[in-house]
Amino acid sequence: MLLLLLGLASPVAAQTLRVGVAGQDAGSLDPHRATSTQDKGTVGWMYDGMVRFPPGSADPAKLEPDLASSFTVSADGLTFDFTLRPGVLFHDGQPLTAEDVAFSLRRAADPQRSAFAADYRVIETIEVVGPLQLRVKLRTLVPGALGMFANYHGGMVVSRQADTGAQPPGTGPFRLERVGAGSGRLLANDTYFRGRPALRAIDVRFITSDQTRELAFVAGELDLIYGRREQRWVERMRAVPNVVVEVFGPGEFRTLLINANVPPLNDPRLRRAIQYAVDPVAIARFVGTDVATVWPSPVPPGYLGSTDDVPRFNADPARARALLVEAGHPNGLALRAVVSNISAQQPIMEVIQAQLRRANIRLDMSVVEHTTYHQQIRQDLSQLTFYGAARYPVADSYLTQFYHSASSPGRPTTSLNFAHCSAADAEIDAARQEANAPAQLALWATAQRKVLEAGCSVPLFDLRQVWVRRSNLDLGYRLEGALNLAPPITEATRLR
Repeated sequence: MLLLLLGLASPVAAQTLRVGVAGQDAGSLDPHRATSTQDKGTVGWMYDGMVRFPPGSADPAKLEPDLASSFTVSADGLTFDFTLRPGVLFHDGQPLTAEDVAFSLRRAADPQRSAFAADYRVIETIEVVGPLQLRVKLRTLVPGALGMFANYHGGMVVSRQADTGAQPPGTGPFRLERVGAGSGRLLANDTYFRGRPALRAIDVRFITSDQTRELAFVAGELDLIYGRREQRWVERMRAVPNVVVEVFGPGEFRTLLINANVPPLNDPRLRRAIQYAVDPVAIARFVGTDVATVWPSPVPPGYLGSTDDVPRFNADPARARALLVEAGHPNGLALRAVVSNISAQQPIMEVIQAQLRRANIRLDMSVVEHTTYHQQIRQDLSQLTFYGAARYPVADSYLTQFYHSASSPGRPTTSLNFAHCSAADAEIDAARQEANAPAQLALWATAQRKVLEAGCSVPLFDLRQVWVRRSNLDLGYRLEGALNLAPPITEATRLR
């Protein structure tokens, strides 16, 4: 009976899309503050940028005009001139002007009003040249700088009325009607500049439990849900009639960072032993090859500048043991790791623990609550740190945050360099200032090779996004990627 219900979505009711996402509530639906999966996806349906990722793509090389009808970039890559589309209206009926975009960019750069202010510090001036003309000058070159103005994070445009205490007005295909008590409702923006949306509303339910979301979907209560990023679950849902499983990027790239700041891992031979002891292929097989993509480079697959032309350390426990002996540890090596108790981390670290044991490396794991994990890894309490993250898909974002010495714990600019890696600082810095695209790519490729040669990490796998939809939900595009981690719902999305 439950499977039968999956095929009985009423065409009459198809004007309202019913979505189930993970989380207890909506989080922040202010686009300049939305940082979690459940809120990033929802705000992506309500706001536009001056440029956009085409629906179904997360490729920064494919960015195209959105609220801007056209744009130019100066030869030195520092000045961006935008011409806005005429006649675009905010959800409150006010027309979009260059003053609104200037306000929005300044707001995105304000740490009191934006979670992404650090990304916009590089802006030197924002000049309103005309009612629909805007000029932005940068202090220094930024790799993938056009992405600062895209429909993502601080690039989403809000009106000058954004700080009145109400929901910030946007220009997207849907507007917020209400949110609270574990649910929200968006209504179609019938003045949307790309055309009247086919859907009349989106009802969003925030459901923490994977099982509860699945049961609601199978019972016919939802049309689209955030799924489990597990192989068996994906295979089981693919076997259900009238269901489409969408697996797409960018994923959250999983890496094992090796802390060279804490002895004895300051010995590069021991770091190399760990690289030979860990088997990413077996780990990905454990997670599931549909959802976990093995990748050998420190920069995730699909990022501009990522390369697989890097040194390979295929699993070789015997070679790892020989390196231990060479480094003066014939009786083996004992290491410690702070490990989060969440299901996306602890089981994988237990697999890594078993792999290390075969190479005569004992890993003592301190399993803690996720918040405590984040605190302790930033205090250099872990010799091996498992970390998963998604960033704007340009090599600089990952190399800078994970592998530049300025991002090491204890530095004023600390970020995620738990390896205390410094091997590629020169290339990372030079690439950031390189205006010639081929030369920049070459510098990024060299940086990735140097990171691995220095034994800074073991790249593991890219854990892709999983969503499940009914077959009568036509997204209106082919879903290959979505930077806001949820399928875009556009004016063309419809229930047949």
